[in-house]
Amino acid sequence: MSAISITKKEVDTKNKTKSTKKQKITKKESEVILRLPAEQRYKEELEYLHTKDNYPKPKNWFLSPHMLKIFIVGSNKEDKLGRNIEKKFFGNTNLVERAIVTLSSDRGLLLIGDPGTGKSWLAELLAAGISRNSTLVVQGTAATTEDQIKYSWNIASVIARGQSRETLIPSPIMQSMEFGKLGRFEELTRCTSDVQDSLISILSEKYISIPELDDDNIAYAKEGFNVVATANSRDKGVNELSSALKRRFNFVTIPIVKDTETEKKIITFRIQDLMKKKGLTSKIPTSLLDILLETFSELRIANSATRSDSVKLESALSTAEQISILEDAILQTIFFKGKGSEEALAQSLIGGLTRRLPEDLAMINKFWHSVIQNNSKKSPKWNSFYSEGQKTMKSFQ
Repeated sequence: MSAISITKKEVDTKNKTKSTKKQKITKKESEVILRLPAEQRYKEELEYLHTKDNYPKPKNWFLSPHMLKIFIVGSNKEDKLGRNIEKKFFGNTNLVERAIVTLSSDRGLLLIGDPGTGKSWLAELLAAGISRNSTLVVQGTAATTEDQIKYSWNIASVIARGQSRETLIPSPIMQSMEFGKLGRFEELTRCTSDVQDSLISILSEKYISIPELDDDNIAYAKEGFNVVATANSRDKGVNELSSALKRRFNFVTIPIVKDTETEKKIITFRIQDLMKKKGLTSKIPTSLLDILLETFSELRIANSATRSDSVKLESALSTAEQISILEDAILQTIFFKGKGSEEALAQSLIGGLTRRLPEDLAMINKFWHSVIQNNSKKSPKWNSFYSEGQKTMKSFQ
């Protein structure tokens, strides 16, 4: 029997088996997995919160809205849980509450924001806390088809046995409907309009029709089903959502983090996590983090002051980009001992932000010889950062 061509009963059994196997991943096995989904990474926390959960919750939810919020934004003394729950999302708490409340209603949730603001991470945490399964995901692209949202067919089995539920391949969204789980849809606005609109009937009618079948031709959504989608605000106008689809979603906008202290916490949390995964122990030099944060802050101001899009940096200058730049700089310092942290940071920053030549390089060059040159008078570390940046820009020419 094909691994795909199975009955619904077998699908349920198979998924339960898979779920059990996932939960039994040993520490040794987890070390070879590049990235564990949130429900496995924070399995112990989820189970602990579940045992302490006496709050009202929607049917088929693993955690109540109250405990789900604690799982995402962390615990405090007032929660009286008996242990600390670490903060995983550093955005506004009210924003997280709105997202949770939306998913407990009949409407889907659409998280909107610039690249690197944590939309996908928040969606994954929500799915982990609600369904203990964040892997039912459709990745939206220009090539995404309606089949990937609804269902497709095992062609070899169809030829041999005909079309039936056994030869049907359910999409992640269809699986989330039939199992009463939270389905995820990444980068919704990257899909074409006709593909987007295939979600309308799913969100409003809560079922998928299968016209190719005479019997058992409707897949109904069970209680607990909903959809959390993400959309990049920079993709606005690429494939605009229809009015009908917009009405099926509650919109929650995730802003770029502008508070320096919060941004510092996010970067420190992620860098420490990334270094731990690589088996490296490296402290983040405070001065290096300060240089990065101040440079990005000034870059955002300079970028906003530029009226013409053609001379603006293509980069979103997000927190995620700062994490990537700092990670590269730290790894370069570790692996190539002769390179100082400030020099490595300058190379990583200019290399990471220069995506269009000569437009991006011209903007950075102008910024470097005004803001960074002025900062180079503050300390030797700023001076090293400035000097290496000059050398790096010359290498592009």
